[in-house]
Amino acid sequence: MSSNLIMAIAGGGLIGLSAVLLMLFNGRILGVSGIASNLISGLNYSRKYSAAFVLGVLVTATLGMEINPLLLPGPLNMSLPWMILAGMLVGFGTRLANGCTSGHGVCGVARFSKRSAAATIIFIFTAILTVYLASQITGTGI
Repeated sequence: MSSNLIMAIAGGGLIGLSAVLLMLFNGRILGVSGIASNLISGLNYSRKYSAAFVLGVLVTATLGMEINPLLLPGPLNMSLPWMILAGMLVGFGTRLANGCTSGHGVCGVARFSKRSAAATIIFIFTAILTVYLASQITGTGI
């Protein structure tokens, strides 16, 4: 089994485990876009929870990259304006879909939600189309 496959399985397992533990101990669905938006518009107790969650994600990712630099996918072939535009479009899309891949794709599909299954299919199709179109526009290839 290749190292990439092992990392993908481990990463998916950890995401699933964190979703289960969050539901078990907090009664909350792991919807990362909702958690992140609570930093701006949430109630005071919700902001504290959201800040702790986002900080935990950032610290864990930073530690992981420091421990094993090979976790980085490689250099980004995208300029800062493109990254900002991409981030804004992702934010707009998650608001439009009332959730993101973690809320719909991980938690919603696991609960057999038809709405989440439809949203996840649309996410995947849109991501494939976006990567294709962006590679055609920028000439970077897929």
